[in-house]
Amino acid sequence: MVKKELPRREKEGVQGGRGVIEFSDLASIDETYGHVRLFSTCTLRPGCSIGYHTHEQETEFYYILQGEGVVSDNGTELIMRPGQVMSTGNGQGHSIENRSQSDLVFLAMIVTA
Repeated sequence: MVKKELPRREKEGVQGGRGVIEFSDLASIDETYGHVRLFSTCTLRPGCSIGYHTHEQETEFYYILQGEGVVSDNGTELIMRPGQVMSTGNGQGHSIENRSQSDLVFLAMIVTA
């Protein structure tokens, strides 16, 4: 099935972060037979962030498509650029922030156990 339009939604203060995050949902939990809780592109405008949070019984992947993001990988700050991927598994934590002057766009996928 080819999707011609993706559902878009905005959410403020994701995981205690700053600003509004735009999500374009690529697939629903039903389409992934309950194995993927989130499969979306995310847009963080300058100054926006997703706050630090941990994952239990699941793994979240970030794949950077456009822009530059500062991530906390279990408390260690790193800069991510297009083409880089980060995984945060069971019991681990992370956050992501756009400290640049242009949009940060990335693919986010949460795979459940």
